[in-house]
Amino acid sequence: MSQSQWIKEIEKVAIPLTMDSLDLIVEAIGDAQYVLLGEASHGTSEFYTLRAELSKRLIRQKGFSFIAVEGDWPSCFRVNQYIKGYPDSDKNAQEAMQSFQRWPTWMWANRELIPLLDWLKEWNQQRNLDERVGFYGLDVYSLWESMEEVVKYLEKTGSADIEIARKAFSCFEPYEREGQQYGVYAAFFSQDCEDEVVKLLHALQTKKHSGDYKHEEALGAEINSLVAVNAERYYHSMVRGGPESWNIRDEHMVEALKLLMDFHGNQAKAIIWEHNTHIGDARATDMVKEGMVNVGQLVREQNGQKNVYAVGFGTHQGTVIAGNAWGAPMKSVKVPAADRGSWEDLMHRAGAFDKILFFDDATSPLFQKEIGHRAIGVVYDPRYERYGNYVPSRMAERYDAFIYVDVTKALDPLVLEEVLV
Repeated sequence: MSQSQWIKEIEKVAIPLTMDSLDLIVEAIGDAQYVLLGEASHGTSEFYTLRAELSKRLIRQKGFSFIAVEGDWPSCFRVNQYIKGYPDSDKNAQEAMQSFQRWPTWMWANRELIPLLDWLKEWNQQRNLDERVGFYGLDVYSLWESMEEVVKYLEKTGSADIEIARKAFSCFEPYEREGQQYGVYAAFFSQDCEDEVVKLLHALQTKKHSGDYKHEEALGAEINSLVAVNAERYYHSMVRGGPESWNIRDEHMVEALKLLMDFHGNQAKAIIWEHNTHIGDARATDMVKEGMVNVGQLVREQNGQKNVYAVGFGTHQGTVIAGNAWGAPMKSVKVPAADRGSWEDLMHRAGAFDKILFFDDATSPLFQKEIGHRAIGVVYDPRYERYGNYVPSRMAERYDAFIYVDVTKALDPLVLEEVLV
């Protein structure tokens, strides 16, 4: 198919993106319990503000229960405490965001998120505690912080399992909070902590089924111990390369999501904020050839495609917050015009305006053809993006809808000291 045919098809079905047209997405979501909201980078202002607006509408109009994000459980739970008005919680959103000390801090400590958190707090103040909307982190990186939280919880509750937790935590102490250092020793010197963290998780899960499990602190202890188990596996596998570490991470996020859904009951509905590479079905990309799975694929497989609605995001050019290496200082980086013939380039050439596309039963077969689709990570060098930033994708299979912003700008980060990488 020629590029002109792609452009004509986009022109035929594209809907101008306005605040009013977002209601069309809410309508299309219908009764789905899972709404996956993506992003083409971790540092674009418009992706955050549009997801916030969609999330507010889903909460108001569809009764969604919580927002779960690509972030650490301990840091996000402090935000959750703020929006739910927990005793001794932070005084304002910016104070709650001080918990995001792990690089890249800008992903969640940014000014775009503050209005949403304040809106959630106001929304929750008008509701009973069990009806309040939550904000949770699904990611796997917070091994040491999660272990600390488990120990604190067990000390607070006077649990007999405290010694199991302390033993598990002490196993990781020699590695000075360096996941890669732990991974090297675990992979090459058979010095791992797997038995200790699995025993801890089993103890907490046994307690869950035999006692009072109505409080979020108990849920947090279980998810933090699950983080410890899967983070141990993640760092263990990471040094060996291959798809295993990716799969462990995404499988963990789906497992944590299931625990959240179970906790909130049969009528629970989840909004998930993650990068396109996580929420767009991996089976519609070249990831499948590498043996990789992702959240979008797994949630669809486990819950039925009709019960899941995935929205991808993209841009033609602008600026973005990123680092030039892992752990490097954040900076605003120019995003060049999309590579010729890519999905973003064709969207631009079909009209240099913001737009929405819906992929449904009436979608053109052309959108099921493979095309390069840009993905920008927290590490980004635009000089080399055409060699690794375009994911071959079948757009109509990867997403249910797509939001395109022609020119985007970088996030406005809160200034935090980035000490954890």
